[in-house]
Amino acid sequence: MTAQALAAAEQLKKEGISARVVHIGTIKPLDQEIVIKAARETGAIVTAEEHSIIGGLGGAVAELLAETCPTPVKRVGINDRFGTSGKAEELLKYFGLMPEDLVEAAKEVLARK
Repeated sequence: MTAQALAAAEQLKKEGISARVVHIGTIKPLDQEIVIKAARETGAIVTAEEHSIIGGLGGAVAELLAETCPTPVKRVGINDRFGTSGKAEELLKYFGLMPEDLVEAAKEVLARK
């Protein structure tokens, strides 16, 4: 999702919205320091993952921030459902994981700041 996030950040920049992209390589151990730093400096977080948001990166980030630095969080990923087969690009569109979906999520979470 890093490529989609970078494309979304560029799209947001064109609209006058500054966005930071942080690649999180592992959920366990979660890089707590970078997540908390990003939350404090930006005031809003969007997580993006190509799998279930339940038990994933978004949940880990939300749990961490709830206990350390309460921050609006929007989780973008696959909602609670069984998987689907298809070509990568088609699945990203089907599950709402395209850059435009991340832009929408960013605007939504910014509105909650």
